Amino acid sequence: METVPPAVRQLAAADFSELARRFDEAGFAVTMPAAGIVTLKAPAGGARTSVLVSVGVHGDETGPIEVLAYVLDALSRQPAALAVDLMVCVGNIDAIAAGKRFIDADLNRMFRPQRGSLAGTAEAARADAMVQATADFFAGAGPVRWHLDLHTAIRPSEYPTFAVVPDLIADGPKAALIEWLGQAAIGAIILNPQSAGTYSYYSAEHHGAAASTVELGRVGTLGQNDLSQFADVDRALAGLLRGGDLPAATAAPHVFKVAQEIIKLSDDFKMAFGRDTRNFTALAAGAVIATDGDTTYRVQHAQELVVFPNPDVRVGLRAGLMVVRSA
Repeated sequence: METVPPAVRQLAAADFSELARRFDEAGFAVTMPAAGIVTLKAPAGGARTSVLVSVGVHGDETGPIEVLAYVLDALSRQPAALAVDLMVCVGNIDAIAAGKRFIDADLNRMFRPQRGSLAGTAEAARADAMVQATADFFAGAGPVRWHLDLHTAIRPSEYPTFAVVPDLIADGPKAALIEWLGQAAIGAIILNPQSAGTYSYYSAEHHGAAASTVELGRVGTLGQNDLSQFADVDRALAGLLRGGDLPAATAAPHVFKVAQEIIKLSDDFKMAFGRDTRNFTALAAGAVIATDGDTTYRVQHAQELVVFPNPDVRVGLRAGLMVVRSA
């Protein structure tokens, strides 16, 4: 961490002291409702867009931490440029410090009431703190609400950047979100009909936020990420927070719908393809996706593409998505 730039090091450590001081001196209402969470609200009245940006929900996904750190550092040096009410959440602080994906269990499966045997985990307690801070932030907020949960993918992908968008978002906010994702050069969007306990689905379902889990490139070491791969996202995020106009997307994202969820039912679960399989790999009708005891998952459409295949999840959790192109 010694060689990591100060702004990045501070955000990774969930240290908002310098950021809070600069905005406080500029007259903003600054709160830190829990470790790793800060809210910044302008003193002037009037309905402002409310934006929640989260990073580090998985502790080994460090690229978005670096991107957000530089965006926030630049904003803190000219606070008046912040055109929205902002909440920043650094998710799994302990996992970031340990350089691990999680401590006890996947934090991004904890945003639901049923946690079963995971109720006593460190991540369950952290999710509770994040849920409370999120509810407080959006309480009394205006109608325009955003949540960008920034991640990086474990495995390579046919689309280096893609996003998962809850399908329950109202049409107008969903269209605005998809437009922004295009401006951020996100290549593909998956419209997800049901929650897997993710943070972004929680904020969309319970607080009416135009929310998305945004996958940016690959997992990397803090301070060693190639930030050029995040340039479009950096510009789009800075533009959203500053209220500026953004250039039109050079290409509209390809849109996919979920065809089926692959749930790990037992320890006998086996994927029918190797661990080097890329996200959005296409499989033909009838192809075996996975076996799990007496259960066999097969492709049900002419073609389905596999996303997030992970046979190592706990029993009862989603081990992959199968999607079909819709636009």
